Amino acid sequence: MTEHLVNAALAAAARGWPVILLHPGLKRPTGHPEHACPETGRCANGHRTPEQRATTDPDLIRTAWASRPYNVGIATGPAGLLVVDLDPLKPNEPIGAPDGATSLQALCERAGQRLPTTHRVRTARGGEHLYFTAPPGVRLKCSVDRLGRHIDTRAWGGYVVAPGSTTSDGMYEVTDPAPVAELPTWLAALLTEPVKPTVAPAVVPVRDGTRAAQVALTRECEVIQAATEGGPTGRNHTLHRSACKVARFVAWGHIPRPVVEEAIQAAGESTGLSPAECRTTIRSALEWVLSHATPREAA
Repeated sequence: MTEHLVNAALAAAARGWPVILLHPGLKRPTGHPEHACPETGRCANGHRTPEQRATTDPDLIRTAWASRPYNVGIATGPAGLLVVDLDPLKPNEPIGAPDGATSLQALCERAGQRLPTTHRVRTARGGEHLYFTAPPGVRLKCSVDRLGRHIDTRAWGGYVVAPGSTTSDGMYEVTDPAPVAELPTWLAALLTEPVKPTVAPAVVPVRDGTRAAQVALTRECEVIQAATEGGPTGRNHTLHRSACKVARFVAWGHIPRPVVEEAIQAAGESTGLSPAECRTTIRSALEWVLSHATPREAA
């Protein structure tokens, strides 16, 4: 079984498709979630997602699969793929409801289009994966039911289970070994996020906000320390919310980021949250606000 699976991983890697380890017999990636990241080893400089850990290195693949019969995942974004995932009906759905294949056929008929011949894989539950090369210069994301009922897509931020892998429902098998076709432009258009017009905010000079930033930091640390309801989840939510409120002052240049991180870290740990959980939550809040913050309006 291990030899069969390592060959499946090597075959995907040979096509330039980075692979990830999936738990034996399952579809779930190995590794830890971001909130439980130990920040050591490969995550020493920050949590690495399965997509970031994907590899085409044959030596790494042989070493990994020599120890356990991992299922094989293909990181679709780094592989340059857009995979259309056609799901079968679930047992509790009414007879006559459309499955993924039926929904896709209806979509093609409405659009007056036909799909090109491409690489196809039958999933363990009887669904189907249609492989396409993603259009250049466009970073398509995963979608759920966007094209129709029981039609999902896997691109950046996602993965598919590779042929050769096995779950309790059966094996993933290639049903059409045809070359991977380019994603039709009409499908790409349906999956492309519309560009929202942006209106540049008026940038007005403001007074020094250092004092306001320090007051806000002190107040939010007190809010965090007083959080007792909701268990660890509730305390973590309070930590994230308060970190976001202070992060805007970091974005505006009114207070150094290390000062904020140290103070909020101490406040979070005082509630019983672990140091690693606090660091992850604080970093997530700061990074989001710093990447989305707008200039401060005049007081």
